[in-house]
Amino acid sequence: MTNQTATYKFAVLRYNGGGDWYANPTALPNLIKFCNENMNANIQENPAQVDIGNNEIFNYPFIHLTGHGNVVFDQSEIANLRKYLTSGGFLHISDNYGLDQFIRNEMLKVFPELEFVVLPYNHPIYSIHYEFKDGLPKIHEHNNENPQGLGLIYEGRLICFYDFLFVPVWYGLNRPDISQFMDIINSTEDTLVQMELMKKLTGQHNPFTLMGGGLFHLAFGAILTGSAVGMGKN
Repeated sequence: MTNQTATYKFAVLRYNGGGDWYANPTALPNLIKFCNENMNANIQENPAQVDIGNNEIFNYPFIHLTGHGNVVFDQSEIANLRKYLTSGGFLHISDNYGLDQFIRNEMLKVFPELEFVVLPYNHPIYSIHYEFKDGLPKIHEHNNENPQGLGLIYEGRLICFYDFLFVPVWYGLNRPDISQFMDIINSTEDTLVQMELMKKLTGQHNPFTLMGGGLFHLAFGAILTGSAVGMGKN
């Protein structure tokens, strides 16, 4: 992006509970770079970091949440996130191995009347800018299952996109040291120790929707063409 003033800015969500909200620090900048160079977007290159309960989230049309572990929203965060999403904002959640069981519970607190639904391949999100006839691309082979693109739909509008890989840690279960890892994990109540062990078990990973080179970027075509940039508009 040259000789332009950025119109939009994205943000990474900081959350409580012990999970590493800061995982994959290059993922969102890589996405922004791709969108600016290939989609003629006008996004500020360096994403912000914002707390869920802070009203600053309303400055960002697109917020991103990822991590490996526990996620906890308090009542003020629940109310703030709901207001943000029902006012035109968009949340992208990327399962980074170990997030799923926690984030589902917390999002149910935000929208008790909604549940994540699998988006069919003919959903507009898979063809707004780039065409993905088979839905989400499969980057890593884990247990021969297909990745899922899930969504929360509020009053007819997709407000949250969640990319999820089935049983994400199972690909490490054939490692010779698996029993040692699991014994230690089960014997400690220290969340930080458990998280570090799970990271070693699962290895290095970047959310497949945000990897460099533009493998996915379809949800963000929807964002940039108006589904979330107009806050307060449905």
